[in-house]
Amino acid sequence: MCGRFAVTLPNDAMAQLFAARPSNSLPFVPNFNVCPTNQVHVVRATNDGRSLDPLRWGFLPHWYKSETAGPLLINARAETLAEKPAFRTACRERRCLIVATGFYEWTKTETGDRLPWYIHRRDNAPIAFAGVWQNWGAEDVRQGTCAIVTTPANRHLSAIHHRMPLILDAGDWPLWLGEAGKGAARLMRPGPEGMLDYFRVDTAVNSNRASGSDLIERVAI
Repeated sequence: MCGRFAVTLPNDAMAQLFAARPSNSLPFVPNFNVCPTNQVHVVRATNDGRSLDPLRWGFLPHWYKSETAGPLLINARAETLAEKPAFRTACRERRCLIVATGFYEWTKTETGDRLPWYIHRRDNAPIAFAGVWQNWGAEDVRQGTCAIVTTPANRHLSAIHHRMPLILDAGDWPLWLGEAGKGAARLMRPGPEGMLDYFRVDTAVNSNRASGSDLIERVAI
C-alpha cells in the first residue's frame, strides 16, 4: 500500500525526465507530505506524445455520484486490477505513471504508537509508480483522478509492510503507458530486493498537515 509520499523534483526536470509536455497547472513542489485527494504529478500517453498533468489522488469510478459516494480508492491491487469493476477498463486503456521521490509506511509498537518510515530508491533516482486514471464528473466539471498500483511486498520491504507500490524502471515506462504494445501485465510484480531502502523519520509526518524537508530526515532508533 502507499498512503503518503514525497515529491521534490522540479516540474521542468520531471517533464524532461519523462519526455512529457507539462501542464500549466502542475502541483507545487517540493511537497514532502503528499496526501490522498491532493493533486499529484501524472505522466500519460496521448496521441501527441506524453503529457505531465495534475490529477486527484483518489480514483473515482464513473458510478460515484459524489467524491465521497464510496471508498477512497488511492491504491489498486495488481492481483485484481483487471477484474475489479472500478479499475478493469482503466487497466486496459488508462495506465499512467505517478511521480514521487519517496514514500512513507508505518509500523506499530506494542502500545499502538505509529512509527513512520521513509522509503526511497537506493540510487536516489526519482520514482515512477505504476498507476491507473479515470476522468470523473459532469462534462463541464470533469476532473482527472488516479490510483497507485500495488503488489505484495518483496522480502526486504515486508519487514515494515506487507504491500508495496509497483515501481517501474525507465525501460518499462513505454510498455506500461501503452506505447510499446501489449503485455503490461508482466510488469505487475514486486520490485527487486536491491531497489529500495528505508529509515525511520520523525512522527511529525503522522499529521497530514505537516510539511517541510525535515519530514524525510533520518532519526535515530
